[in-house]
Amino acid sequence: MHIHILGICGTFMGGVAALAREAGHRVTGCDAGVYPPMSDQLRALDIDLIEGFSAGQLALAPDVFVVGNVVSRARLADGTPKYPLMEAILDAGAPYTSGPQWLAENVLQGRHVLAVAGTHGKTTTTSMLAWILDRAGQAPGFLVGGVPLDFGVSARLGSGSSFVIEADEYDTAFFDKRSKFVHYRPRTAILNNLEFDHADIFDDLAAIERQFHHLVRTVPSTGRVVVNATEDSLQRVLAQGCWSEVARFGSGGNKASAQAEWQADGEHSAFNVRRHGEVVGRVEWELSGLHNQMNALAAIAAAEHVGVAPADAAAALATFHNVRRRMELRGVVSREGGDIRVYDDFAHHPTAIRTTLDGLRRQLDLQGKRTERIIAAFEPRSNTMKLGTMSSQLPWSLEAANLAFCHTAGLDWDAAAALAPLGERARVVSAIEPLVTQIVAAARPGDHIVCMSNGGFGGIHDKLLNALRAAA
Repeated sequence: MHIHILGICGTFMGGVAALAREAGHRVTGCDAGVYPPMSDQLRALDIDLIEGFSAGQLALAPDVFVVGNVVSRARLADGTPKYPLMEAILDAGAPYTSGPQWLAENVLQGRHVLAVAGTHGKTTTTSMLAWILDRAGQAPGFLVGGVPLDFGVSARLGSGSSFVIEADEYDTAFFDKRSKFVHYRPRTAILNNLEFDHADIFDDLAAIERQFHHLVRTVPSTGRVVVNATEDSLQRVLAQGCWSEVARFGSGGNKASAQAEWQADGEHSAFNVRRHGEVVGRVEWELSGLHNQMNALAAIAAAEHVGVAPADAAAALATFHNVRRRMELRGVVSREGGDIRVYDDFAHHPTAIRTTLDGLRRQLDLQGKRTERIIAAFEPRSNTMKLGTMSSQLPWSLEAANLAFCHTAGLDWDAAAALAPLGERARVVSAIEPLVTQIVAAARPGDHIVCMSNGGFGGIHDKLLNALRAAA
């Protein structure tokens, strides 16, 4: 089969391309801004890439066009189509489908699908679960919205019966406004957490809860739904109806956690795993934060559903190395009095920002480094953050930072006003170069500089490291 993918350089569609190529299909694709590293990864798989969405690509005559959700019927200011290839496909009556639909029909059919859904932690938890199953000898397939350090690739077919997939609630395509995860039909589903997000397509939290219930409806009676017991939104989802086994997990000492089947006991970096109060495993690893402890519980509970003993799952997590861009240490600059560390993190939702910074602060406290500062540099780049929907939550999300720098390019709302409650701890900068200059001027020995964005952030990580070294 020859498939031509529109929007191939997105993380999800790039994963679909890799799986299709591994399965022996001929794969070509196009996108706006075909550039490394995704372009290099795809070309290494012998996938031909075309810059832009020209109508002439119709002449490739693939068996099917696979359309990413970046594509729309939008028109430019002069009235011409933004995606002329899509218009040509429609005019010609050529066969087309969405990425999730193609994946469901050509990869997931007949597999035991383990889907990881939630506002936060999907990529990390999916990677944990795939790693657990891999270490247990199950040779799972997987599709992750990032690159797990332990695998080095974001997707593979696997030779086993299981397939682990990051289950996104974002819409499928311009012609299919259901959430992507509705296509996956999992036998094991993790509902990690649920907050309002994607303000560009959802009106409110209730609208997202309905989509999550659509996912729950697809899980068979012999399946398992692994649910965060501490999230009221997820309890409302289940209250709409659930026809499968429910396994609740929780940590943090609150009432909801205490009533959960799966619990954690201990520090976030070293804890016992309890099921119905009995210790069934222990996790000791380098990761920090309550969020990762919760991610681990979810992965262990899901893995148990496909036959992995909790003790074995916990032992596997001791060797787990997280995902690129999840508190990834990009470099260390030596200074008399203490090294300066620069991290890259994908956090872009206020809750994720807070969780990331709180996790680092707790880790420093446990290491006896309470005096070391955290400098947060963040870019409100997601569609939700660009709309300013959650700007009022930013001071709360940045409480653990000693200094916070906001890159304001492209924003239509007043970031300085939103961050005013932080006083002199917050600064707003409209361009990358002066942002780097200001951070370097503020940095002290022992500082931890955390750069947070769901995009490339203008290459700020390397620019900071180079400037810090030049200033040494």
